[in-house]
Amino acid sequence: MNEFCFEITEELENERIDKCLSMLIDSLSRSFIQKMIKENNVKANGEPVKGSYRVKTDDILEFVLPEAVKPDIVPENIPLDILYEDKDVIVVNKPKGMVVHPAAGHYSGTLVNALMYHCGDGLSGINGQMRPGIVHRIDKDTTGSVIACKNDLAHACIAQQLKDHSITRRYHAVCEGILPEEEGVIDRPVGRHPTDRKKMAVNEKNGKNAVTHYRVLKRFEKYTYIECRLETGRTHQIRVHMASIGHPLLGDEVYGNRKSPFSLQGQTLHAKTLGFRHPATDTYLEVDAPLPEYFVRLLDSKL
Repeated sequence: MNEFCFEITEELENERIDKCLSMLIDSLSRSFIQKMIKENNVKANGEPVKGSYRVKTDDILEFVLPEAVKPDIVPENIPLDILYEDKDVIVVNKPKGMVVHPAAGHYSGTLVNALMYHCGDGLSGINGQMRPGIVHRIDKDTTGSVIACKNDLAHACIAQQLKDHSITRRYHAVCEGILPEEEGVIDRPVGRHPTDRKKMAVNEKNGKNAVTHYRVLKRFEKYTYIECRLETGRTHQIRVHMASIGHPLLGDEVYGNRKSPFSLQGQTLHAKTLGFRHPATDTYLEVDAPLPEYFVRLLDSKL
């Protein structure tokens, strides 16, 4: 088990304890810390604290990080399109329709099930038992590059790069309508939809900072083929941002305003390029996922 002990300095005075610990320990997600607090595993000055606790200068924070629990997930022999792999990380080209990690309603057939079969016990466990190896995710119907980590040191390194927004993430998409400019930036906060909790939305009041850079790759009669570069990585960010400027992604029935005239399974969005500094060598590595067949056929058709 890993034991942690911190003495709070003036710079962290009055921060919520979950935010404070997520700043002090980059490798742990805030949701994981909140879970530990609820289970009375985090102490301030020797006493368990609540999630609303705000730290004070000279507070002594202590907790023990339990050993990773062997996940109750069945490894499945699902073919993987591996773009890059070594002893620390694996990057795969996720197909459309595959969920990244198990959750309610999706306990089999996920990318995690496939990775557990391929990697055996060689996946990081720092984020708890339901997401071994997973540092980030893409939507079920979004295709393309996803990185998974094979040990906790690699996981911490990639998680820090995501937090610092230093990872390169470029997506290809087809959006509805004709974009008037060749490129642009959407800088609008994204958070939960105020009335529909299953959706995200541009939320000026409660949203988190979100920045998407886009540029036109090709124009069609009614649609525009674009590349989007993420500066941040909020849930459904590209889908929400493009819909917010009147150009929802083709096939996106959640954020779009009409049904696609094509036979599509969800939004036309592909995580094409993923670039990061390798956790072991610190050299920059960039991996490119080829466009899926349905996307190529769509671009070759008369959009």
